[in-house]
Amino acid sequence: MVHPWTSGRRPPPAAAAAAREPLSPVFSRKRVRRAASHVLLVSVFLCLNSGLNLLNKWSLGHAGFRFPFLLSSCHMAFSFAVLAPVALLHGWEAHRRTLHQQWPGILCIGSFMALNIALNNISLLDISLSLNQIIRSAIPVVRHPARHALACFLPPSACTAGPGAQVACIMAVLIESRYPSPQEAASLVVISLGVMLAVWQGALTGKPYAIAFCVAATVCNGGFMTLSSKLMSEKLDVVRLAFYVAPVSLACLAPFYWVYEHEHFRAYYPAHRRSAQAILLASSALALCYNLAHSLMIKRISAVATTVVGEFKILALLLLSAFLLGEKSEFTPKMIAGCTLALAGFAAYSHTKLVAARQRQRRQQTGSE
Repeated sequence: MVHPWTSGRRPPPAAAAAAREPLSPVFSRKRVRRAASHVLLVSVFLCLNSGLNLLNKWSLGHAGFRFPFLLSSCHMAFSFAVLAPVALLHGWEAHRRTLHQQWPGILCIGSFMALNIALNNISLLDISLSLNQIIRSAIPVVRHPARHALACFLPPSACTAGPGAQVACIMAVLIESRYPSPQEAASLVVISLGVMLAVWQGALTGKPYAIAFCVAATVCNGGFMTLSSKLMSEKLDVVRLAFYVAPVSLACLAPFYWVYEHEHFRAYYPAHRRSAQAILLASSALALCYNLAHSLMIKRISAVATTVVGEFKILALLLLSAFLLGEKSEFTPKMIAGCTLALAGFAAYSHTKLVAARQRQRRQQTGSE
């Protein structure tokens, strides 16, 4: 006998009435508070993200502080020093157990984070912030094609449409082994095409090495976010994650500073003492706040949603860089068209994820009945 619910008929009147019952006031208040906290967190995240990008670009590209490895190393050292008193409240035994169980993930996250920060800061030496942000808008393609999005929809010869797409597909499949829905994959292809149109205008204003480093940083950011999401699913709080990762990233960055920048900085520092101190302190404090907000976003909202939310700050950064950093000449018709296409892809992807979440919620409610 076929159950009436599975044969396409309407559910019994009692079940339909129960489904139409209004939510309790307590549950409604919880949802409102949760939504308000998410809105506040997203707002703080976007402000910190935009502020850090503008400050780094101004420091490395306009203020003459051309020491990206030193800047990144100071970010890590400052984070470790500030978080150490808070993290050590947990006791040594808790840290020993966590490090024993999760040291491979911590090493991978620290390495990816160091590469992401260093390569991105190096690219800002000889690339506009506008082009930097457009390239990094492919992070969702790096983070989520994970699910073979580009491999399913594009031929092998076209897999370079999104920066680092081939590497990203392999990395994400190995880490997550999940596949996208057709709608998600199509949205990611639209994002990738928009990025390609915006970047390849025929006359790039950034130096080739800076563009290559920015693309590599985008791939590393995808790996960092994927591993962070998996590691924090094991209930590792934001402060301890940043505390563990900072020394690993510092160990990766410090040798490069010593080899490539130490002598130049010794010659630069005496004549620019105050400005160098202000840049290092301000950017380190802002980077610490951003990293904490970023990790909290991944934990509360998920890594994919964090990348999609982060893309909507691109328009704001493009406008701010145009008026504050004098990059108005970067806005060609092709770049504007590419940005519009990419943002349309972001909107479609967000809509697809919201619809999928609602469908899962409905199935859970039906199953509980």
